[in-house]
Amino acid sequence: MIKVKNFSKSYGDLEAVKDLSFGVGPGDILGLVGSNGAGKSTTLRALSGIIGPTSGSLAIAGFDIVNAPVQAKQRLGYIPDDPRLFDTLTVWEHLAFSAAAYDVGHFEDKADALLRSFDLTNKRDTLAHDLSRGMRQKVAIACAFLHEPEALLFDEPLTGLDPRGIRTIQQSIRERAQGGAAIIISSHMLSLVENLCSHVLILHLGECRHFGTMSEALLDVDRKRGDSALEAAFFAITRDAQTG
Repeated sequence: MIKVKNFSKSYGDLEAVKDLSFGVGPGDILGLVGSNGAGKSTTLRALSGIIGPTSGSLAIAGFDIVNAPVQAKQRLGYIPDDPRLFDTLTVWEHLAFSAAAYDVGHFEDKADALLRSFDLTNKRDTLAHDLSRGMRQKVAIACAFLHEPEALLFDEPLTGLDPRGIRTIQQSIRERAQGGAAIIISSHMLSLVENLCSHVLILHLGECRHFGTMSEALLDVDRKRGDSALEAAFFAITRDAQTG
């Protein structure tokens, strides 16, 4: 459903991502982890079509994001780390706009259900300008879910959310995966990734240091006190990359 092959992205002399290849199948949730500057956001932005690859290919549901951008984006939902809403539109108007953009007919019932699931019903007529950071995040996710995309990209999806909001978003992600969506989550919250994701990709300085199932990543982990198993694996893998 999501396929990346030999993807590289350079900015002048800086090679942000180097020869990256991986795939995410229907029902899989891939955790994309790495330190600041590892290439996580660059990879998500390239998959969403915001930036073009220097080399290699990226495809959504079989459609190349460069050669068939409309078809690829019709099947994609992307939630950036700081969603940009329209300050003068209400929550409901954002959903109506998304329905029009993706040609979702008779969207009202779906939109009402999303408002209920994200505890936004009482914010239906509130302007985006007057929403909290967490509420804005939930509106962006609701809009991304409205057209039922086959692939979803989340960049730090839990920023600004309270504990109830975190639980709601986690459950919604699981439900989308159970419905057959392929999902990528980029996050520094390694305990979240460990608990939520079926697969993990560890980037270090733009290069893939590990890609596989979560259970494979956690094999033979020497866990330190206070670390989650994925934290221990991450530090071991990136330390080996630095010393190797």
